Amino acid sequence: MVEAHRHQARALAALWRVATLALVFTLGVWASTSGTLGAMMRYREDIAFLTVQHLELVAISGGIAIATGIPIGILLARRSLGLFGPVLTQLINLGTTVPTLAILALAMTVLGLGAPPAIFGLAVLTLLPIVLNTVAGLRAVPPALIEAARGMGMTNLQILLQVEIPNALFVIAAGIRTALAINVGTVPLAFLIGGGGLGELIFTGIDLMDTGLLLAGAIPTALLAVAVDFIAGQLQFWLVPRGVNPLR
Repeated sequence: MVEAHRHQARALAALWRVATLALVFTLGVWASTSGTLGAMMRYREDIAFLTVQHLELVAISGGIAIATGIPIGILLARRSLGLFGPVLTQLINLGTTVPTLAILALAMTVLGLGAPPAIFGLAVLTLLPIVLNTVAGLRAVPPALIEAARGMGMTNLQILLQVEIPNALFVIAAGIRTALAINVGTVPLAFLIGGGGLGELIFTGIDLMDTGLLLAGAIPTALLAVAVDFIAGQLQFWLVPRGVNPLR
């Protein structure tokens, strides 16, 4: 049963890689033949500058979300919380229904315009998948493993670090991968509150009805999302141990 699940996971991963490469290839052919590539090249300096801003926002907000989301998820997964754990998890889950623009607008009213409210809003949006996957991964650890570790005399901290987290690592890594992909695609909205990034090209292109300017921001954003997802997927594949990694 486990081996069949591993084969299915490998097949899905291979299919995803092929589909991604086909999409990138098709996008490149279309951009070259339609003249879009030439129109985009007029803004290559802006693309390079704003891409760096885009990645900085992703790195800072994503790092904050990872550093805070995993400990929050560990806390919520503790059985000692009783009913409070599931209740708090559901409250956090409701946060996924809040529109992105609403979170950015609330951050702007408190922190003003610029990068700080954008980073705060992006960190909140990125936080949710990480927390939920951490909780799900830790609760999926077989109780028999925990009882065996406790029977060997391990402390609660040792059980957490040596039993629970290693067994939940694949699910936690999947949450981080999803969160970073969402983050990259959401960063363009940061331009609306002065946060910078490739959204400047996208929304300026919309205002001016300039397709080349619009695509100069949209296509690099899409490629960044694919690249970040691919890199996170490779890290998930190689860093998660073989025994708890269904892809290996």
